[in-house]
Amino acid sequence: MVTSLGIKNYRNLIDLKLKSLGRINLITGKNNTGKSALLEAISIFTTKADLSWIVSLLQERGEYYQSNNSSNPVEMNIKTFSSLFNGRKISFFDENNAIQIGALKDTSSGSEFSSNMVSFRIIKFVEEILKQPDLENQEQIITRRKKTILDENEENSFPDAQIGIEIKGVDFYSIVPLDTDRVYRLYNYHQNKLAGNVQYIRTRNIESEMNGRLWDNIALSPKEDFVIRALKIIEPNIERLTFINNNTTARRERIPVIKLKNEANVIPLKSMGDGINRILTIILALTNSDNGYLLIDEFENGFHYSVQEKLWDIIFDLSTELNIQIFATTHSLDCINSFEQILNKRKDNMDCRLIRLDITNGLIKQVEYDANELTIATNQEIETR
Repeated sequence: MVTSLGIKNYRNLIDLKLKSLGRINLITGKNNTGKSALLEAISIFTTKADLSWIVSLLQERGEYYQSNNSSNPVEMNIKTFSSLFNGRKISFFDENNAIQIGALKDTSSGSEFSSNMVSFRIIKFVEEILKQPDLENQEQIITRRKKTILDENEENSFPDAQIGIEIKGVDFYSIVPLDTDRVYRLYNYHQNKLAGNVQYIRTRNIESEMNGRLWDNIALSPKEDFVIRALKIIEPNIERLTFINNNTTARRERIPVIKLKNEANVIPLKSMGDGINRILTIILALTNSDNGYLLIDEFENGFHYSVQEKLWDIIFDLSTELNIQIFATTHSLDCINSFEQILNKRKDNMDCRLIRLDITNGLIKQVEYDANELTIATNQEIETR
């Protein structure tokens, strides 16, 4: 579980320090205070800066630029990855320009990054091919390729220098050249063994393609009961759910259908509105996040406040049962109030936080509320958005 987090130079988060995180964390704040950027940063940290994951974040925002016959792939990749840096500014030689995301530790001078962190930056480097004699075949064989990062004073001495991304963490290190259209395919260390189990729900309501895959992972398991329980928040007569091939469109896709009590025919879930489909997306992601992390952007999308309270109750239960840490964003007072109401009703002392992001003197800062502080703030009608 991530118990603290520092973020430097990621998008509009120049220097953010969250010193105390809980099992369930609700993030609020006005527009452009970095709520979505914070979720992205958490996902990058928990996936160990997996480059294919970072590319998917850029694609989601429309910031992934691919070269064509007349463009340079290096230039396109610099344009793509500069989107991640504060002000889209990069420096090939300044380590202080690196994006850093990681756990914090207390020192005599304040909170600093611990060794458990990831960082990445765009650099210039030269590659040296190291060889040794192969006496049996009387030839030289390549033993390894050594990449050396250049500083500003060395740039003119190496006209054939390459541009790449340096990515490092406590248990991995890689320099990835930017001279290809599909740079993430070169990121070939054993990432899947390092990354955590992360599910990320975007702001759009229905994730039909993703939902089908997530359903397959839990089909015919006890987790199906969790899904039905959640859907019953909106439609109490639901008995069963499955996914079928949709033959009514040219594009092959699988859609969720439900069986209602005392009804002979199945009904497409999509016909019942965005709210119930959004619940399906959240609960499927939740039941696939065992021992990992669930990130939800704009939790309240499509929900009446009464639905939010019941859904939070299920989320609280499953976060403990499946050992999941949850981060969700909102700008809805109803969402905050329903979160606090369920927290206040429970007797299990859930470790939860409300985190409000504010802009102060051009910098984004945080105000953190634990469960008791949130209850006091709600009772006294203190503005927590």
